[in-house]
Amino acid sequence: MPDYEHNAGSTNASSDTSDGTRDSGSGSTSSSAKSEKAKDPETDAHKHLTVRCQFCETWNRVDAARAQDRPKCGKCGRPMLLDRPVPLSDDTFRRTIDGSEIPVLVDFYADWCGPCKQMAPAVDAVAAAHRGRALVAKLDTDRAPRTASEFQIRGIPTVIVFSGGREVARQSGAVPQPVLEALLRRASVG
Repeated sequence: MPDYEHNAGSTNASSDTSDGTRDSGSGSTSSSAKSEKAKDPETDAHKHLTVRCQFCETWNRVDAARAQDRPKCGKCGRPMLLDRPVPLSDDTFRRTIDGSEIPVLVDFYADWCGPCKQMAPAVDAVAAAHRGRALVAKLDTDRAPRTASEFQIRGIPTVIVFSGGREVARQSGAVPQPVLEALLRRASVG
């Protein structure tokens, strides 16, 4: 499995820059517009998230502000599916949590769990509603027992919100979408 990282591009044409990263710009930009953009504090404050491509398993660093643009994997070119929960495993959990500069909501679940299935549409809705402001992920506790044990998951579903790599909120049991959104607000996500 690849262990290197690509910058994810967008649906628009992208080109390699002098520093080797991918420029996901929307086409040609004048030099004066580029210098204005460089001076804009909003642009400089962009946050990123790190996710593994669900298709080729390459790590990608994605500009959170461009998540609405359906960024593509820097290697295979397929879309990074950030409008739905990102699947995590024991191998991908820590890098995703630590490499994301935006809050990460993780749904600890199991395929056989009835309450987990009931809550799944709410988790999906939160992922779509908060794309670019928070990363929503799912971790199957049966397939990732090491991570479930590390976070002392005793009952499922359990939702944990991480910010800056640290747990900031936790809720056990099936809950509706407004409760999930309240958990994200604890991590200062609108």
